[in-house]
Amino acid sequence: MNKLSILVIIPARGGSKGIPRKNLRKLGQFPLLYYSITNAKKSIYHPDIFVSSEDEEIQSMARLFGAGVVPRSSKLAEDSTTLDPVIYDGYLQAMELKNKDYDLIVTLQPTSPLLTTTSLDSAITRMIETPTLDTIISATDDTHLKWTKHNNEEFYTPLFKKRLNRQYLKPSFKETGGFLITRNNIISTSSRIGKNVELYLLERQESIDIDSFEDWALCEFYLDRKKILFNVIGNTQIGLGHAYNCLALANELTSYDITFFVETGNDLAFEVINRFHYKIITGDKSVLYQTINSIRPELIINDVLDTSKDLINKQRASINKKLKILNIEDLGEGSTQADLVINAMYPEKEQYPNHYYGHKYFCLKDDFLYSQRLSKSEDNVKQILITYGGVDPNNYTRLTLDSIYNYCQDQNIHIKVILGLGYQNHDKLKRFKNIELHSNVKNMAEQMAQADIIFTSAGRTTFEICSIGVPSIVLTQNKREQTHFFAYPKYGFINLGMVKATENELILEEFKSLVENPVRRTEMAIKMKSTDLINSKKRVIDLIKKTI
Repeated sequence: MNKLSILVIIPARGGSKGIPRKNLRKLGQFPLLYYSITNAKKSIYHPDIFVSSEDEEIQSMARLFGAGVVPRSSKLAEDSTTLDPVIYDGYLQAMELKNKDYDLIVTLQPTSPLLTTTSLDSAITRMIETPTLDTIISATDDTHLKWTKHNNEEFYTPLFKKRLNRQYLKPSFKETGGFLITRNNIISTSSRIGKNVELYLLERQESIDIDSFEDWALCEFYLDRKKILFNVIGNTQIGLGHAYNCLALANELTSYDITFFVETGNDLAFEVINRFHYKIITGDKSVLYQTINSIRPELIINDVLDTSKDLINKQRASINKKLKILNIEDLGEGSTQADLVINAMYPEKEQYPNHYYGHKYFCLKDDFLYSQRLSKSEDNVKQILITYGGVDPNNYTRLTLDSIYNYCQDQNIHIKVILGLGYQNHDKLKRFKNIELHSNVKNMAEQMAQADIIFTSAGRTTFEICSIGVPSIVLTQNKREQTHFFAYPKYGFINLGMVKATENELILEEFKSLVENPVRRTEMAIKMKSTDLINSKKRVIDLIKKTI
């Protein structure tokens, strides 16, 4: 591949009308011309790079950035001049200057500053590996209901026969101006496009072609957009609370460039995050460090439970510039190395600067911010909800049903069960006939709001329940959950701790006592609703923005 001679020509005239002196105007930290030259210089194919311009200032800037220059005549710099003769002229001059012919000629326009070298090299590779291809042009999907207007017509005419949803329309594509790659037997003063043409489809960000100040502002937004890398876990052992917590944050950080890293073995977290169409990278810790070095984020958010000093130090060492690190639910030694620590669930034994803990820093999902409880605790109990998170490793769902099923049937109390994505014991629930069973629901706030009493574990669900104000009985899944300070009477919960599979009577008696005591339920609901969770996520977002 590397034996082929490749020429990149960047057409950059000085007389742009839409944005005066566009090619020399600073976009972000550099003039617009810088980005196309730098893209070409980073190519694995090491092409010869020339800027074609009639403007001496542009020519000088091109040389400063490391490109050669082919002077353009004033005739080839007119508004009406197309690129075909410009690129052909540059091709002839470059051959003479370098005393060689070129196999591929690449037109790289400076008006596409967000084009990546990865896309450029991928398209060049495609040309090299497919000798039958004459031309590759960068493009973007532009399939829509389109209209036109002919010169002498008063009204518009559709370019479609039937009004169909977009996915059923005949696909159409728009050139982006990013690049056009052609062969030396195709290029001429009147054309750069052969018979066999392929389009290289770019993502929306890369496809932006600056033609107006609005396009310019959009490019500035993307160039200035700071990057955040979420390092998150979620599996059958620890559940999915970490994944949902990070998603709640990511959905608020809309002006940042978000990437998720999910370590191998956390397929449940990958599945949940992937539904929201964020960029996700998976692999072992070496891939994590490579990812940090590759995307160069301003902030890493670790939601992986306790971290070590070694992990945090290696994350910092993966990148040369100063990196900010936020750890969530972290009681490990690595927490002392982080710039910011948020522990909504755990009290800390020692206080450190930039460590924030307690329910004031829990990140509620938006649907819980707007939900109102439908039932009233002073009414008779008509419906209960059993939900033990994404995994329920102790199968408390089955234990709770064993304990209260007959009583609920006698009292005409409806039982609703919501199972998480990682629940593994569906077959053990088959004997409970008269219950409503759901798996992995999306409207959890609405489901909770319909309940009079909820059974749950001591994870993030307790905060969500509290925001709505439903009296709840908590069973802790493990010793770590027992350290969650929130799921206790102070905040309106009954906490039974870790319950053995034989303690059916304990669960039943506590449940009956709550069902038959409306005053107690009212008091629990009041305690919950008096807890300020509405502004908790905003506090965390403000801390993140301040840190970054």
